Amino acid sequence: MTHSITDIGLRAALGVAVALLACGGTDGVPGTAFDKRQIMIPMRDGVRLNTEIYVPRRATDPLPILFTRTPYGLRRDDAGLHASLSSSYAELAEDGYIFVFQDIRGRYESEGEFVMLRPPRAGGDPDAIDEGTDTYDTIEWVLENVPNHNGRVGILGISYGGWLTVMGMIEPHPAVAAASPQASPADMFIGDDFLHNGALRLAAAFGYAALMETDKTNRPFQFDQRDVYEWYLDLGPLSNANEKYLHGTIPTWNAFMENPNYTEYWKRQGVTQYLTAVHMPTLNVAGWWDAEDFYGPMAIYDALERHDTAGVNFLVAGPWQHGGWARSDGQTLGPLDFGSNTSAYYRSELQARFFAHYLKDRGSWDIGEAHTFQTGGDTWTSHESWPPTEAVTVRNLYFHDSGMLSFDAPRNRAADAFDAYVSDPDKPVPYMPRPIPGFWQGGQALWKVTDQRFVHGRPDVLSWETEELEEDVVVAGDIIAHLFASTTGTDADWVVKLIDVYPENYPDDPEMAGFQLMIADEVLRAKFRNGFERPEPVPSNAVVGYSIDLNSRHHRFRRGHKIMVQVQSTWFPLIGRNPQTFVNIPTATEADYQKATQRVYRSAAYPSHIALPVVN
Repeated sequence: MTHSITDIGLRAALGVAVALLACGGTDGVPGTAFDKRQIMIPMRDGVRLNTEIYVPRRATDPLPILFTRTPYGLRRDDAGLHASLSSSYAELAEDGYIFVFQDIRGRYESEGEFVMLRPPRAGGDPDAIDEGTDTYDTIEWVLENVPNHNGRVGILGISYGGWLTVMGMIEPHPAVAAASPQASPADMFIGDDFLHNGALRLAAAFGYAALMETDKTNRPFQFDQRDVYEWYLDLGPLSNANEKYLHGTIPTWNAFMENPNYTEYWKRQGVTQYLTAVHMPTLNVAGWWDAEDFYGPMAIYDALERHDTAGVNFLVAGPWQHGGWARSDGQTLGPLDFGSNTSAYYRSELQARFFAHYLKDRGSWDIGEAHTFQTGGDTWTSHESWPPTEAVTVRNLYFHDSGMLSFDAPRNRAADAFDAYVSDPDKPVPYMPRPIPGFWQGGQALWKVTDQRFVHGRPDVLSWETEELEEDVVVAGDIIAHLFASTTGTDADWVVKLIDVYPENYPDDPEMAGFQLMIADEVLRAKFRNGFERPEPVPSNAVVGYSIDLNSRHHRFRRGHKIMVQVQSTWFPLIGRNPQTFVNIPTATEADYQKATQRVYRSAAYPSHIALPVVN
């Protein structure tokens, strides 16, 4: 089922304008839409958390409560009101809710100790605290002290706020009637901000830990070079980060260095294990080009789905970067134009309808279990489940000689049917065009929609592509790369990118002629190929099979386009350098970093390929 969104952008824009006019004052000023209260709410252990409460002045009927918690401070507009009321929550503000915003413990104006991604408390200890108990205690206080509510609470947030929403779902207050975790991480070792399949996301891990743990407010690390590619390369081995700059003062960075494998530190943070008894209506939200937390919302949706006997677990995935559905109208992303205001559509027709239905018993909620935007086709589509199972066939796209990619299986039985490159950790492949800005300094957010021609043709990047497609190829579901590869080293990183190559003759948008648009991507650190708890060296010069989950996508490769696959072994400084020798990377020395020759095989015996879920 495809939904038309012709006039939705206009309606959303009018709603935002109404909210902006309504929020034009501060507490006690005539014409202000809300009465605002700022209060330090006590938790069960006596710690007080800074909280802002906004009650609509013109409300005649009892209203539900929407509750958002954040480690990033309560942003206010020029009138002193929370900035989201006139921006990302404007549609909700127009509908009428009591809004509650809170600094989590240890951040900004709240008391207590901040612990990055504080794990849920141990069971059976009623006095222990975690982010879930803070959520519970705040809701209890608000219900008792704020009049004219209807007894129902919705919790929501993006990124860290999405993770805090999940924490509030594990042992929820009975009043919580709906939740929307958006771009929430689920497992930081396997697929979210800090590591992917055991490979440290260096720029994010270093930059974010320093940002969050230098003091109570965001303080970005001050790089002394404009191009952090050079800065991280000059840093050398990871041990130099503490020796030269952090000096052991950043707890989370220390934990990264002390836990290079999938230890209890990481396992306790993984959220899906705690979601076995959650049955509340849940709207999970993901962005196809989210560079930070795409794995998380999909994993959370999957975990909830296993126990969703009531059919109240929903997924929305759109053409957005991290949190992009809240920050713009969503018609464009970098060079891409989707032909409609996708974010405005989400906020008015999905998010607002979801909360109105479950918190107010108002309106229908009939979008289907999964509602996804098909990139390339630029349409919204509803599905009975995600990934869809009906009318989808897995088709293998095989690597061939001369850089060709085809749905035909290779017949070549020669032992030398491979393509090779030398991977040099001293000259790593950049993940975006240089100069690369530092974390939280802007400019790097759109790297996933950067034209990949900036690395195409490098001697350390292999590429295969199809002929021009004679008909559209639509993929919907999980994409898996199956590599057969060897290395002269004893460890390696394998980076795989699935790319939509636009025609060289593209009169619809000449600026996009020949554009190489990355659709899906992932990295696997080879020593974790058999499990993340106990790394194993890679046998040198032996062909090893690797399965690399490129995650889920919904995309239309159009007729006349080509499908490309790129493979490389460095992706810097997005991914920290692999020494390519089997060592403990946090304590590796400069001498451990060695060149290696990588071979990717493409024969009948070793048929490297991408498994695509193709819609029939």
